Amino acid sequence: MTAPVVVRAPAKVNVQLAVGGLRPDGFHDLANVFLAVGLYDEVTATPADRLRITAAGPDADQVPLDEGNLAARAALALARRYGIPADVRLHIAKDIPVAGGMAGGSADAAAALLACDTLWGTGASRAELLDICAELGSDVPFSLVGGAALGRGRGELLEPLETGGTFHWVFAVADGGLSTPAVYRECDRLRKGSGHGYTAADLPDPQPSPRLLEALRTGDTPALAGALSNDLQPAALSLRPALADTLRTGTEAGALAALVSGSGPTCAFLAEGANSAKAVAEALMASGTCRTARVTSGPAPGATVLG
Repeated sequence: MTAPVVVRAPAKVNVQLAVGGLRPDGFHDLANVFLAVGLYDEVTATPADRLRITAAGPDADQVPLDEGNLAARAALALARRYGIPADVRLHIAKDIPVAGGMAGGSADAAAALLACDTLWGTGASRAELLDICAELGSDVPFSLVGGAALGRGRGELLEPLETGGTFHWVFAVADGGLSTPAVYRECDRLRKGSGHGYTAADLPDPQPSPRLLEALRTGDTPALAGALSNDLQPAALSLRPALADTLRTGTEAGALAALVSGSGPTCAFLAEGANSAKAVAEALMASGTCRTARVTSGPAPGATVLG
């Protein structure tokens, strides 16, 4: 019997998320600077008589177990491309917050894709795997690649970025999730209400911050703290005002900077070092402004076969 294949994939934080105006196709152009961090989901692929999805771990009851799951869609996409049946059981061991703006679903998709490629011996090239990732979602290619990267287009066109050190983070996990499409709609609504325009025709193309890219390259934590930005943060705060208390608690506890991670509701705090991160996490947990606080660091590797 073919041995199971286990693949681990990381969470991400958007150290910059610059969002362009609404395009005619309903999407937004992005300048999305991803940093992979050391919180991981693991996907185990085992031969089966049909496609099956199981999940365990924190919030696993919120993970869909049908073909709508991104991991299932990854397996089906690879099987279609190579003309083989998607006969596999995918078991997802969750540790990345569900619907938390940290690309947990995308990590599962990248892990499932790599696991099925290994299990089935399809021998897909890196370019083919990235092409399938881009079909599945804007964050999925980065989950495969890891490290740090600039995402263009909808985020799926990746340019690897150099990093010069380790960055220490705390992630405050909120109760419940935020719908990414709802956050983008709220971003458009707020922009429309501002009177400055909200469509791609109204707004300039989003660009990465040279200061932020240089801070990543040199490993300069204080400089990175001063350059963090997320254009979706006002929309996330509009939909979930209590996140402002979480952000304030972390900065008052010594975080160098705080921002909503992606579309939220997880809040990310950049700390000076490991000890500072631990103190920030303890303050957040004591404050009652989040469900839990996780300490980790980045950059972290992308999807990796463990066995």
